[in-house]
Amino acid sequence: MKRITGKFFAKKFIKLITLLIALCVITFVLMELSPIDPVTAYVGASTKVGAEQRALIAEHWGLNKPPVERFMSWFTSIIQGDWGTSMIYRRPVLEVIGQKFVSSLALMSIAWVLSGIIGFVLGIIAGIKEGKFADKLICAYCHILISTPTFWLGILFIMIFAVKLGWFPVAMSVPIGVLAQDVSLLDKISHIILPALTLSVLGIANICLHTREKVSDIMKTDFILFAKARGESSRSIVFNHVVKNVSLPAITLQFLSFSELFGGTIFVEQVFSYPGLGRAVVQSGLRGDLPLLMGIVIISLVFVYTGNLVADMLYRVIDPRIREGLNIQ
Repeated sequence: MKRITGKFFAKKFIKLITLLIALCVITFVLMELSPIDPVTAYVGASTKVGAEQRALIAEHWGLNKPPVERFMSWFTSIIQGDWGTSMIYRRPVLEVIGQKFVSSLALMSIAWVLSGIIGFVLGIIAGIKEGKFADKLICAYCHILISTPTFWLGILFIMIFAVKLGWFPVAMSVPIGVLAQDVSLLDKISHIILPALTLSVLGIANICLHTREKVSDIMKTDFILFAKARGESSRSIVFNHVVKNVSLPAITLQFLSFSELFGGTIFVEQVFSYPGLGRAVVQSGLRGDLPLLMGIVIISLVFVYTGNLVADMLYRVIDPRIREGLNIQ
């Protein structure tokens, strides 16, 4: 058993390394092919910077070297633990990513938990009430959410809850013009609620529809029929049989949603001007900050891959056939 588990993790590790290398190469090639000039993006709209100064800037950041040499130089440095310096923030890449990732992680964690709980509860209600008004209403709600663009929902929430009702701040993660030491925990909470709510609403549909299908299948099984014949109440059937059987698959699916969660964060942080990793990836792409962009790509891949790995491990726990299949191999 230990040998099989070791083999499983070794395969996953090799896949992760392969994916990392492939993704770094693709990202670098795409940035090279993009029409964005990193030096022009660095100096901005200033017309006072002459050709000589531009050449010095390019030499300082190593932009005057051939692409292959630059990639190999970056690759060698990152293997040695040096992630480089961000051209936008002029700070070490790891320091920038660490600061941004903390903000994004708080946002994604709240959204992930909220979407999981709400989607799971709605899925159980829809599955139990299959074909009835509540089921149709929840399904219609989910299908509308699936087809709703993230940025549009974010703008709608800003107009309703921030501009019209004034319940939450319009944007940013802290009040504008307030020193960092004067920002309270309440300020941070009030700024994170609306973006987290936007992000969580979009994640509800998948978990809800998946749970609904599972509950619907379970409600048609013989052991539920036997429980009803034995006189068990609807509440007892739901908590003792339905919830126990659908909770683990739902949690597994929720871990698989890490990629969608990260993708949604990019749009939400742009709409709300929230200074997280999603906003940083857009800025680094538009301004040709290759070291920062490559660093975020690596971190995001590891983040999504971790979610998929946890989901795979849960699948092995849930379904013995997967374990048996691996044993046979």
